[in-house]
Amino acid sequence: RSLDQIKISVCYSDTNVKLVGSHGGISTGDDGTTGQSVFDIAVARAIPNLNVLVPADYYETVACTRAMYENYGPFFMRTCREKTEAIYEGVPEFKPGKATVLREGRDAAIIACGSLVQEALKAAKSLETMGISASVLNCPSIKPFDAKAVEKEAKKGMVVTAEDGVIQGGLGSAVAEAIAENRIGCRLSRIGLDNTFAESGKASELLAKYGMDAA
Repeated sequence: RSLDQIKISVCYSDTNVKLVGSHGGISTGDDGTTGQSVFDIAVARAIPNLNVLVPADYYETVACTRAMYENYGPFFMRTCREKTEAIYEGVPEFKPGKATVLREGRDAAIIACGSLVQEALKAAKSLETMGISASVLNCPSIKPFDAKAVEKEAKKGMVVTAEDGVIQGGLGSAVAEAIAENRIGCRLSRIGLDNTFAESGKASELLAKYGMDAA
C-alpha cells in the first residue's frame, strides 16, 4: 500500500528520505504470512535511486543508520523482529556498496545478509568439522552491490547464498547476476524462500522447515 508513495514521492523525485522496514523475513515467526515481509529486499532493489541495506546485527544496524544519515538520497534499511546474536564486537566501518569477509575459506563461499549471517557462520563452523573450508561474506549493502567481492569468492568454485526472504530478486539474484555478468564458472545454490509463502510458527522452526538454518 505504501509502495506507490515510495516510488513516486521518494525515489522518482530522488528525495533525501530514509526508510526502515521491520518484521523482515520468516523469523518474524508467529505473526504468519500477513506479518512476514519476505519480498521487501527484492522489491526495493528493483526501484531506481533506492539504496538497500540489510544489517546483520545491532552494531551493523548502527553503522548502516549512520551511513544513511551521511549519504544523500533515498535509502531503505531492513531490520528483523527477533533478537539476533552479535556478529561484531563493536560498530564496524561501513560504506554502501561494500561487503565484508567475516571468515576466510578456500573450498567454498557462503554469501549472506541480515539475520542469516549468524546461520552462515554456524554452517561454516560445522562444515569445518567435515573437512570443508568455507568463507563467509556478509553483504549488508544489497544496492549498491559489491560485485567485486562476490567475484573473488565465486572463483573458489562453489557459492551458497543465504537470505531470509524470497530468492527471486534479492541477494541470491544479485549474486547470480554478478557471477553471470563476470562469466565466472562456479556452482551456485540459493537458500531462501523459493516462490512460496511461509506460515505461522516459531522462528527457529520455520527456518529449519524451509531449509534456511545452519543445518
